[in-house]
Amino acid sequence: MTHHRPHHHRGHGCGPRRERLPGDRAEWLARLEEHQRDLEQRTADVADLIRRLRDDEPAPATTTA
Repeated sequence: MTHHRPHHHRGHGCGPRRERLPGDRAEWLARLEEHQRDLEQRTADVADLIRRLRDDEPAPATTTA
């Protein structure tokens, strides 16, 4: 039995094709840093909402016999 190994030629590897993105490195860095700040703000908003929902949660009823 022979084992087939696919040959990967330059630019034809597995996975998504990686092409050169437009713009220079500084521009991409600025965009990514802005995106990161947006994500951090959204994460903080979600954490705040979770905290408020937990604080508003009614205390469990206790029964006395």
